Amino acid sequence: MKPFSYHERYSTIKRKGSALSDSKSRSCLCSLFVVASLICGAYFTSSVFTSNEYKERVSRWGVISLMQNAESNKCKEQCRAPGSEALPRRIVVKTSNLEMQPLWSDTMENANSKRSKSLLAIAVGIKQKEIVDKIVKKFPSDYFVVMLFHYDGIVDEWHDLEWSNQVIHLSAVNQTKWWFAKRFLHPDIVAGYKYLFLWDEDLGVEHFNPRRYLTIVEDEGLEISQPALDPSRSEVHHQITARRSKSRLHRRMYKFKGSRRCDDHSTAPPCIGWVEMMAPVFSRAAWRCAWYMIQNDLIHAWGLDTQLGYCAQGDRMKNVGVVDAEYIVHHGLPTLGFKVENEFNATQPGITQSGKYSSSEATAPSESQKVDNRLEVRKQSFIEMQIFRKRWENAVNEDKCWVDPFKQSFNQSTH
Repeated sequence: MKPFSYHERYSTIKRKGSALSDSKSRSCLCSLFVVASLICGAYFTSSVFTSNEYKERVSRWGVISLMQNAESNKCKEQCRAPGSEALPRRIVVKTSNLEMQPLWSDTMENANSKRSKSLLAIAVGIKQKEIVDKIVKKFPSDYFVVMLFHYDGIVDEWHDLEWSNQVIHLSAVNQTKWWFAKRFLHPDIVAGYKYLFLWDEDLGVEHFNPRRYLTIVEDEGLEISQPALDPSRSEVHHQITARRSKSRLHRRMYKFKGSRRCDDHSTAPPCIGWVEMMAPVFSRAAWRCAWYMIQNDLIHAWGLDTQLGYCAQGDRMKNVGVVDAEYIVHHGLPTLGFKVENEFNATQPGITQSGKYSSSEATAPSESQKVDNRLEVRKQSFIEMQIFRKRWENAVNEDKCWVDPFKQSFNQSTH
């Protein structure tokens, strides 16, 4: 056998080393491929999970966003009183009342547990003190809150009456009850009262019981009403207010002669759907409407009466009426514009407008002088009625969104 030469041996070893090197290279390449495959698989797998997680997050974010938008819209839809936006909703108190509170108390009473009450508000002068005393005593404090509007500025002389410290006294000289009502009987202030009696002072209540009256009002569904006037003893300005014997209540009047005839087919004032302004009684909802209709500068409220039907919370032919079973007397006493002044005394003789002494005043210097401006008051009332009438017409023409539910032309009223 022929021995290998050095060259051959080197070539053999070189081929073996080359083969071994190629084997190792292929092995490394395979390993790299496997590692790369694993990395790619892991990448794609993680991408899938990441994508799903991202989608889930996006979905959750979308739900959260929708919830936030819904909550935002819900908050926007809440009706908040102007000026209260900076406060949490449940701390805001939108209404009040005229209840007097003690300076201290061992227990805090729950206002919601108190009996539902109504409110009696009267414009008063000291000359009608005796009549007003009888009126107030007819309204028991367990069921009614009383407010007196003193138009003559005299308050202290009422304190000898047993109920004086239990009622609210407001004083402003020579102001009408409508001036007081517009300023002190805002609907949010009297929202806690079921009915509002807004009365004059010269009313006899011998045959009137307010609780029985309200029972009839509720049974008949009256939103605006008044007690009927005893025609034999009262100063009756409008026939619709006159009491009908053997009747519980009435809603219309009848007139078959002259102008403005009224019959069963009449659908508007002065035949139906209104009451006079001396002794109106409003439901809570009706007063909220009527308060807005009272003009701030028209303090006599003439012309308002025939428009009250718009505040009757529906059909004025059904929801406005005069209660016959509980009736009153309208004395028609001189109040605003009529006063007595003691302008003369024993040391000061009387002087006429011309500056000369009158014989009668000289012989009786201490006599009182009567000052009667009721004619001027009546003239002003008529002027205000004309102004109100014009304002109503203008308001109807300007408000394109308002629809007249009665489709009736403006009805004039006389006093």
